[in-house]
Amino acid sequence: MSTIRKTITFTEKQDKWIKSRITIGEFTNDSEYLRDLVRRDQAKNAKFSALKAAITEGMESGVSDKSVPNIMKEVEDRMRADGRL
Repeated sequence: MSTIRKTITFTEKQDKWIKSRITIGEFTNDSEYLRDLVRRDQAKNAKFSALKAAITEGMESGVSDKSVPNIMKEVEDRMRADGRL
Protein backbone atom coordinates (compact mmCIF):
# COMPACT_ATOMS: atom_id res chain seq x y z
CA MET A 1 0.00 0.00 0.00
CA SER A 2 1.39 3.36 -0.94
CA THR A 3 1.60 6.17 1.56
CA ILE A 4 1.11 9.90 1.25
CA ARG A 5 3.14 12.33 3.31
CA LYS A 6 1.11 15.00 5.11
CA THR A 7 2.12 17.92 7.27
CA ILE A 8 -0.17 18.70 10.19
CA THR A 9 0.00 21.10 13.10
CA PHE A 10 -0.86 20.38 16.74
CA THR A 11 -0.98 22.49 19.84
CA GLU A 12 1.73 21.89 22.41
CA LYS A 13 -0.80 20.14 24.65
CA GLN A 14 -1.90 17.83 21.82
CA ASP A 15 1.72 17.04 20.99
CA LYS A 16 2.42 16.14 24.62
CA TRP A 17 -0.60 13.84 24.60
CA ILE A 18 0.56 12.03 21.47
CA LYS A 19 4.07 11.69 22.87
CA SER A 20 2.66 10.28 26.12
CA ARG A 21 0.84 7.54 24.15
CA ILE A 22 4.14 6.69 22.49
CA THR A 23 6.12 6.81 25.75
CA ILE A 24 3.85 4.29 27.48
CA GLY A 25 4.23 1.95 24.52
CA GLU A 26 0.78 2.13 22.95
CA PHE A 27 2.29 3.35 19.67
CA THR A 28 5.75 3.45 18.19
CA ASN A 29 5.48 6.89 16.56
CA ASP A 30 3.17 9.80 15.75
CA SER A 31 2.11 8.34 12.41
CA GLU A 32 1.01 5.06 13.95
CA TYR A 33 -1.10 6.94 16.50
CA LEU A 34 -2.77 9.08 13.83
CA ARG A 35 -3.43 6.10 11.54
CA ASP A 36 -5.10 4.36 14.49
CA LEU A 37 -7.34 7.39 15.03
CA VAL A 38 -8.31 7.40 11.35
CA ARG A 39 -9.09 3.64 11.42
CA ARG A 40 -11.27 4.10 14.52
CA ASP A 41 -13.09 7.00 12.89
CA GLN A 42 -13.68 4.94 9.74
CA ALA A 43 -15.09 2.05 11.81
CA LYS A 44 -17.32 4.42 13.79
CA ASN A 45 -18.58 5.99 10.57
CA ALA A 46 -19.31 2.57 9.05
CA LYS A 47 -21.36 1.58 12.12
CA PHE A 48 -23.22 4.89 12.01
CA SER A 49 -23.97 4.48 8.30
CA ALA A 50 -25.27 0.93 8.86
CA LEU A 51 -27.48 2.13 11.72
CA LYS A 52 -28.78 5.01 9.64
CA ALA A 53 -29.61 2.62 6.78
CA ALA A 54 -31.40 0.25 9.18
CA ILE A 55 -33.45 3.13 10.60
CA THR A 56 -34.38 4.29 7.10
CA GLU A 57 -35.36 0.74 6.13
CA GLY A 58 -37.51 0.46 9.25
CA MET A 59 -39.19 3.79 8.67
CA GLU A 60 -39.92 2.93 5.04
CA SER A 61 -41.33 -0.50 5.89
CA GLY A 62 -44.38 1.01 7.54
CA VAL A 63 -46.25 0.07 10.68
CA SER A 64 -46.17 -3.58 11.70
CA ASP A 65 -49.34 -5.52 12.40
CA LYS A 66 -47.45 -7.77 14.84
CA SER A 67 -48.00 -7.50 18.58
CA VAL A 68 -45.14 -6.72 20.97
CA PRO A 69 -45.24 -10.28 22.44
CA ASN A 70 -44.99 -11.76 18.91
CA ILE A 71 -42.04 -9.52 18.07
CA MET A 72 -40.33 -10.49 21.34
CA LYS A 73 -40.85 -14.18 20.57
CA GLU A 74 -39.34 -13.77 17.09
CA VAL A 75 -36.31 -12.03 18.57
CA GLU A 76 -35.87 -14.76 21.18
CA ASP A 77 -36.20 -17.48 18.51
CA ARG A 78 -33.53 -15.77 16.36
CA MET A 79 -31.21 -15.39 19.34
CA ARG A 80 -31.66 -19.07 20.30
CA ALA A 81 -31.01 -20.14 16.70
CA ASP A 82 -27.68 -18.30 16.52
CA GLY A 83 -26.57 -19.20 20.06
CA ARG A 84 -26.91 -15.81 21.69
CA LEU A 85 -29.60 -16.97 24.11
